Amino acid sequence: MDTTRGQNSSILYSCYVSRNREGEQFVGEHVFGFQRAGTLTLEDATGKYVCEPGQFRLVRKNHLVKFIKQPPPDGAFRSVSLYFDQPTLLAFSREHGYEARERQEGSAIIALKPHPLYKSFMDSLLVYETLPVEEQEAVMQLKLKEALLLLLKVDPDLRQVLFDFSEPGKIDLEAFMQKNYHFNVELKRFAYLTGRSLATFKRDFEKIFHQSPSRWLLQKRLQEAHYLIKEKGAAPSDVYLDVGFEDLSHFSFAFKKMYGIAPSRL
Repeated sequence: MDTTRGQNSSILYSCYVSRNREGEQFVGEHVFGFQRAGTLTLEDATGKYVCEPGQFRLVRKNHLVKFIKQPPPDGAFRSVSLYFDQPTLLAFSREHGYEARERQEGSAIIALKPHPLYKSFMDSLLVYETLPVEEQEAVMQLKLKEALLLLLKVDPDLRQVLFDFSEPGKIDLEAFMQKNYHFNVELKRFAYLTGRSLATFKRDFEKIFHQSPSRWLLQKRLQEAHYLIKEKGAAPSDVYLDVGFEDLSHFSFAFKKMYGIAPSRL
């Protein structure tokens, strides 16, 4: 496995020779991505999206997303991702006069139609992949601006997504948690995405579910795992990540404590 992104870099070059599904499931920045080889499967609360070689995508910030990076049979998984942080977008907005006129709801993943401008831009990044990270930084902000200009030229409506600087508003906590409990993120992420401080989130949560968020999440994930293993014939090694656990040993211990039997013996 080899992944290159400097500490302050906005471009990520990914190269994997084995299947990978680890990583932060909270998307904090908009990500413009290009699939070079292998497939990237992304999943949010609304469904799955498979990105094949040659395809482009925009993953929206402030969403929960799982991913699986699958290399091709005879090679490595390869992709390029550009991260648009808020200071960059704010500066671009002021310089070029772009702003979002209305909030856009919808899936975390926007499938971008292939376009020669996208392809030539991604090809131009290849030369920087071989340079040391400190040498990449000098041109990084220019390449980000170029990418934004291209995205907006091809699809002007993307300004409604890219330049929406509002914070998540207060939403139905119960409905959100029922849809997103299987994402493995800290409670502060759930709180932020439901438009609450962590303290308010915990208080509202206990009023609705009559138990702490941590306990409810554990029970909900184990119940879903039990269903998948017993009713759907899924293997514990495939289930534990899907329902929000970090490792198999912790999952097996918690499962046996709740059901009195190891998940492998169901």
